[in-house]
Amino acid sequence: MNQKTKKRAAQPNKITDDAIEIRLPADPKLLKIVRVSVANFCEIIGFPSDDCNNAMLAVDEACSNIIKHAYHGPTGKPILVTLRRLNDGIEVILRDYGIKADPKTIKPRPLDDVRPGGLGVHLIRSVMDKVEFGNNKNKKEEGNQLTLTKYLPGK
Repeated sequence: MNQKTKKRAAQPNKITDDAIEIRLPADPKLLKIVRVSVANFCEIIGFPSDDCNNAMLAVDEACSNIIKHAYHGPTGKPILVTLRRLNDGIEVILRDYGIKADPKTIKPRPLDDVRPGGLGVHLIRSVMDKVEFGNNKNKKEEGNQLTLTKYLPGK
């Protein structure tokens, strides 16, 4: 947890009424819809373009992981994406109904292990300010939930 996150943990974020919900089938071809939506939402909120691109890449990677690991490939099953404006940033909630993941086993591969793939978790954690996995209230409910938070610079 970085200094910015620790400071915010003591002061909970106010969630505004500004939210967008996207429901799409788990298909890599449709992730462009999510990428464009995240980038535009960040831009509207006032993030610099680098932060918009980083958030977009993190959400795209997380959605790709849902398709690959929760659904084991493209399916008609849904990915739910909620984009929420916070008073000092953005919150992205990703929900799937695939195979439940064990948060303890979700670890980035060491960066010195050079080979294709496997760095998505590292990317997500490095560009987002807060990453919370598996915070479904009902543990018996199928699927997974990932909440990604990015704060505006200087807030």
